[in-house]
Amino acid sequence: MARLNQTLSIVIPTINEASRLSLLIADLNRWHHHLEICICDSLSSDLTTFIAELAGAKVVKVKEANRGVQLHSGSCNTTGNWILFLHADCRMPKNWEEVISRKINEPTSKDYAWFFDFKTQSKSIEFNLLELAVNMRSHLFSRPYGDQGLLINRDLYDQIGGYRPLPIMEDLDLIERLSKEVKIKSLGIPLYIDNRRWANTNIITQAWKNANLRRRWRAGESSKSLVIEYYKN
Repeated sequence: MARLNQTLSIVIPTINEASRLSLLIADLNRWHHHLEICICDSLSSDLTTFIAELAGAKVVKVKEANRGVQLHSGSCNTTGNWILFLHADCRMPKNWEEVISRKINEPTSKDYAWFFDFKTQSKSIEFNLLELAVNMRSHLFSRPYGDQGLLINRDLYDQIGGYRPLPIMEDLDLIERLSKEVKIKSLGIPLYIDNRRWANTNIITQAWKNANLRRRWRAGESSKSLVIEYYKN
């Protein structure tokens, strides 16, 4: 294993993610160097924080259900030269440790932001088409979203102002500011996304709904009003 000259912090926002967080932490434990994991929890009523603390992660508690606030708090409570932002319900590929350690050790990597390719845990045609559409958007237009993770050097993150305290569209807001400053590149490996958000809805309908919410946000509609609609059953 090559010597690592950089340090890595992982920031994960959570709300009642006990059943999924333990699986992600098991993936992260394959990291062979010092690793700082920060769980930014918002009002969990299950064993999320217990699992995080048992695994040796730092737990930061946020008093409101606001992912932008959680991500910002996590970044402020970590010390690594690099930050990897992840959602709690994702799973890492087998070779993630090798790819990330090599990437953060390359001097030129700090001049870019990095994302994972979108991969669902389903083999259905509908989900395959969704993966294709998301990855085309990400690669052609440099618009990966939060569930694809984000690896970024701390200096670059601070330079663009980090995550803003938005309850929704916090990832799009950050990516749009980032894309004005640097190129956003793929790590060339997948991040496996939980299918739960599409479990009780039509994929095309949900994708259209999300696109419409993004359009309205870009048109100036408040994220506080959009978040109610986004989480409405």
